[in-house]
Amino acid sequence: MMRLLIVGASSAIAEATAREFAKRGAALFLVGRSIPRLKAIADDLRIRGAGNVATYQLDVRDIAAYEGMLDAATEALGGLDSALIAHGTLSDQQQCERSVDTMLDEFKVNAISVMAVCTLLANRFALNNKGVIAVISSVAGDRGRQSNYAYGSAKAAVTVFTSGLRQRLFKHGVKVVTIKPGFVDTPMTAAFKKGVAWAKPATVAKEIAHAMINGTPVIYTPGFWRPVMWLIRSIPEFIFKRLSL
Repeated sequence: MMRLLIVGASSAIAEATAREFAKRGAALFLVGRSIPRLKAIADDLRIRGAGNVATYQLDVRDIAAYEGMLDAATEALGGLDSALIAHGTLSDQQQCERSVDTMLDEFKVNAISVMAVCTLLANRFALNNKGVIAVISSVAGDRGRQSNYAYGSAKAAVTVFTSGLRQRLFKHGVKVVTIKPGFVDTPMTAAFKKGVAWAKPATVAKEIAHAMINGTPVIYTPGFWRPVMWLIRSIPEFIFKRLSL
């Protein structure tokens, strides 16, 4: 039975992924800010077949509390062998441009906090010579764009960090999965006009679950984003800087 920690468990993608693992009988430890929301999700997951579900309140800005959270997860599930790091915010680019404090806070939530919890998980999993650490990055991290470079730079940091972590942990038998979603129709993106390129959380969740089970190093989800981002990365800088992206 998989014993899975999910940080940012109330996000739409994380909740949908938890459902994928619940129907496989996994034991789940859900971490987020809202206990009522987490408890509602936990009740749903039990109905769907989860072997055990526990919840834990945490503000990811409180990095000093991570060790205690991991101890609680290990105790509640009788061990820990998998983790999905799914928390984050969709930064307001204009506010980040106006305020250094806002920009730094966004980077702390979307990058620093992710690196911190991954480091602690890596050290624990390496001791056991097994485990899976899956982290939600973004296609936005593949190239900086004027419309979201504060968010994109944080996700780029996460992508590079998990790449190095994957190489470090390979010899310990620990798998690191970097997840790069494109546009996903979630409450966080409710204000955006939707089109054919937008995916549903359930679709993304199926691909995340498959990647975690198989230890796929990097996934773009949906998969068409891989060639799209290859094309965007290939545009010469003297052309790219003139584009309205």
